[in-house]
Amino acid sequence: MNPVYLLPGWLDSGPGHWQTLWEQLHGDRRVVQHDWHWPLRGDWVARLEEVLLDDPRLDGQPAWLAAHSLGCHLVAAWAAFSHHTHRVRGALLVAPPDLEREDMPPQLHGWRPIERRRLPFPATAVISRDDPFGEAGRMRGLMQQWGARVVDAGARGHLNADSGLAAWPQGRALLQPWT
Repeated sequence: MNPVYLLPGWLDSGPGHWQTLWEQLHGDRRVVQHDWHWPLRGDWVARLEEVLLDDPRLDGQPAWLAAHSLGCHLVAAWAAFSHHTHRVRGALLVAPPDLEREDMPPQLHGWRPIERRRLPFPATAVISRDDPFGEAGRMRGLMQQWGARVVDAGARGHLNADSGLAAWPQGRALLQPWT
């Protein structure tokens, strides 16, 4: 399987998060950002670009991106900017938040407006019906703009450690059709 890069959201992914467990179980690589507390879109995009250009593990293979929350917006922002999108085979976008909501923390305001261009690679988005950070109907509309296939996770919150997903084999299986 091609390398999988984990793109956590704001404040990173903690010990019980599926991304952390995938890192431990499958050897996936977390893209570590300089500042998890005040995420600057340009800095995060530059870091993802750097990793995808410099990682010798790729060895000419395209990578998979497995993004959670703000990491989903990182995928869209990077894809709109980069001339190296051919280095990505596909993306799993989990629980994208609505960054344009009035109640979003000020640390995330620099990610507005939301990038809405179609992604240049296949993507599958997993959306929860009761995600406190993104109303499902609105996020479905955004995923349509991004060209992502949507998977309904039911009522599972923000699809993080608090959602009880553990190592989330159902999420991992969503990468399989692309391998």
